[in-house]
Amino acid sequence: MMKGKLRLGVNIDHVATIRNARGIRHPDPVRAAGLAVRAGADGITAHLREDRRHISDEDIATLSDVLTVPLNFEMAATEEMLEIALRHKPHACCLVPEKRQELTTEGGLNAAGQHNRLQFFVSELNKAGIRVSLFVDADKDQLDAAVSLGAPVAEIHTGAYCELTGAPQQEELERIRAAMQYGHKKGLEMHAGHGLSYDTVSAVAAMPEVKELNIGHFLIGEAIFHGLEASIHEMRRLMDEARA
Repeated sequence: MMKGKLRLGVNIDHVATIRNARGIRHPDPVRAAGLAVRAGADGITAHLREDRRHISDEDIATLSDVLTVPLNFEMAATEEMLEIALRHKPHACCLVPEKRQELTTEGGLNAAGQHNRLQFFVSELNKAGIRVSLFVDADKDQLDAAVSLGAPVAEIHTGAYCELTGAPQQEELERIRAAMQYGHKKGLEMHAGHGLSYDTVSAVAAMPEVKELNIGHFLIGEAIFHGLEASIHEMRRLMDEARA
């Protein structure tokens, strides 16, 4: 299989987390998005949560107006979020699980178990011309559900792989690899994200089925020490080396 250029989506949620800690306007996640694009990001990802703990409605409105690259709008499958997505019409919407008590997204969406409920949301987004992605674990049943629902994209949750070490980490990596191959054969465009760092990105980036990685928290953390543009440049370098 030919390895094409791997796209990088930069998630700017945690710039907003820092801003909201003080309840002021600085640092501005929209400004961070501009820097990310300048540094080589192919798209910007932002998750508007029900509790608005980081990204705000105003952020989404501004990003929709000013971005020169695709906006990937991460959202729970709720009527409120669907209405916002249909109003702004981002390039893509990634349906993710969401619980108020979680610190961050803890796993993939149970697309197989919630098939009937999700059908409405996927259908409405598809009708609006918004590219639908389902954020799922590396599981064939979830990928089959994505196909059945009519979602063109599946994003594999890489959080467990990034948190494990030794043999368990390699086992999880093989699960991800198998899922990428299976999803690709089923006609899905395969993405990956969550928890990826300089140490873990290369093995995933080397998988030829993967078309896009979405990375945020690690890059925002590294930006404290090296600056956002330099951190994205390094991530881009590692991705490109792995792809080559």
